[in-house]
Amino acid sequence: MSSNPATQACTPTLPGFTCGLDATLRVISGKWKPLILYFLAQGGPTRYGELRRAVRDVSDKVLIQQLKELEADALIKRTDYKEVPPRVDYALTPLGLSLAQALVPLCTWGTENMAEVARVFAEREASRQA
Repeated sequence: MSSNPATQACTPTLPGFTCGLDATLRVISGKWKPLILYFLAQGGPTRYGELRRAVRDVSDKVLIQQLKELEADALIKRTDYKEVPPRVDYALTPLGLSLAQALVPLCTWGTENMAEVARVFAEREASRQA
C-alpha cells in the first residue's frame, strides 16, 4: 500500500465508485462543467447570458443541459425570480463552492503550462495532417 497521502485519500469508501477521483469525475463529466463552476466561483450569482458569454463556444442546448445536471447534482442553485421579462440566475451551493476550490490547482497548472500545452497540441495537429 502506498504511503502517498493523495493515493490514500482516493481509496474507495462507498460502493459504486472505484475511488474519490471517480466520484469527482462523474460529477464534473462534460466538457463545460468545470468552466461553469469556475466562472460561477468568480463572482456570486450569475445570469444565463453572462455564463453564455464566459463559456465561449458552448451551444445554448449544451449549456442548459450542463446547468440542469449541475443543479440536479446539488452543485449550483438556480433562482427564478418569476418576473417579466424572465430573470434567472445561478450560484454555487456550498458543495459546488468546495468543488470549485478543488479545481483551483488544475487552473493554476493550466496557466503555468499553457505555452507547453499549446506547443504539444500544435505538434500533435501537425503530425495528424502530415
